[in-house]
Amino acid sequence: MRTIGMVGGLSWYSTVEYYRVVNEEVQRRLGGHSSASVALHAVDFAEVRAAQVRGDWAGAGRILGDAARRCEAGGADFVLICSNLMHKVYDDVAAAVDVPVLHIADAVAAEAQRLGTRQVGLLGTRWVMEETFYSDRLAGHGIGVTVPGEQDRELVDRVVFDELTQGLVKDASRRRYVEVIEGLAAEGAEAVVLACTEIELLISASDSPLPLIDSMRAHAVQAVDLALDSTVTTAASHH
Repeated sequence: MRTIGMVGGLSWYSTVEYYRVVNEEVQRRLGGHSSASVALHAVDFAEVRAAQVRGDWAGAGRILGDAARRCEAGGADFVLICSNLMHKVYDDVAAAVDVPVLHIADAVAAEAQRLGTRQVGLLGTRWVMEETFYSDRLAGHGIGVTVPGEQDRELVDRVVFDELTQGLVKDASRRRYVEVIEGLAAEGAEAVVLACTEIELLISASDSPLPLIDSMRAHAVQAVDLALDSTVTTAASHH
């Protein structure tokens, strides 16, 4: 079994979910007392959040690159950034280590393809919805992206940072998110990507009028696939 490196703490609530899903999936596949081999380095989210607010993405990239190096030093064969937004600094993190860094949007695209979906709605932080670092990666797999209108983007972003990353899950916010998803469906989205690893704490399949692609779960399961795949050398998957 390969060792999965996790750059966590982005926020710790979603890191817990990553760790849980990875281990549940390994145990489901291998049985018995099996669990995942993990090298986890969690950062202080307050520092990263301050860098986001300042627009200091180079500084955020240094924090995450350092965390990825610590994962590699701890034996990681490949690394996950346990956050959608922080894939904005994916290139910095990938450059900091000699092992592959699995991009979350690649895992999302694979799940969209499995569902037969060519057009997805995107819910995440403002940067994920408004910039192209995420949608371009999906487009590279032939997946089109629909984003909410400006007021809905503000709402989705605010709920992430004012509530979910602080552990607050509110029914009123769930109802508003469902309305946003209904709007994406009206715009032609065939499924919706929960492109913030905390949103799955708020919205489940039973709430949503569209099929959900849970980015955290897709990423975690892809990591288990690679950790347990005897046919792949991780160096070969580095790009």
